[in-house]
Amino acid sequence: MTPALINLAAGQKSADVTDWAARIGWVVGLLLFIALVYWLMREGWKWRGTLQGDLPELPTAPEEPGEARLAMTGRYHGSTTAGQWLDRIVAQGLGTRSRVELTLTDQGLDVVRPGARDFFVPAGALRGARLDKGIAGKVLAEGGLLVITWEHGGKRIDSGFRSDRAAEHAAWVEALGDTGMEHTQHQQNDMEGAR
Repeated sequence: MTPALINLAAGQKSADVTDWAARIGWVVGLLLFIALVYWLMREGWKWRGTLQGDLPELPTAPEEPGEARLAMTGRYHGSTTAGQWLDRIVAQGLGTRSRVELTLTDQGLDVVRPGARDFFVPAGALRGARLDKGIAGKVLAEGGLLVITWEHGGKRIDSGFRSDRAAEHAAWVEALGDTGMEHTQHQQNDMEGAR
């Protein structure tokens, strides 16, 4: 071997494979950042619930609700202030998404939510239903969401449901009545502007 190759081989040394202290620092920093974001989101959710604290306790179903006119299983996607598809209502458990079993009787709408708080909307509080494409946090294809408008504690509320069989939505709109095309068109314009 020539002296030049010997000097070259002696001058080379292995590079450090990993700087463990720097990697651990980055991972810890990232985990702390994620925890901070999660905590801020949770505090915002709790604050929204505090601001909506004037919403009274939701009614429960009567012992004898009567014969079912319509029934549906599917998903509950949340509730908003009527006409304001992004103003989510989280008070009284209305912000919790869940599976749902809806039953419409002459006395009202029974909303059974496994894993979340059930509630009942008396027939006199129902204001209508329509097909729509979105509600806070959930946007679907045109007409993919059944939105039922009802009143509670002097406040109009839109609640979004999606049936396991979307063809059932039309029967619910027919049974509960349409709340008006003007509102639907206004909401669609808001959604397109938010994109």
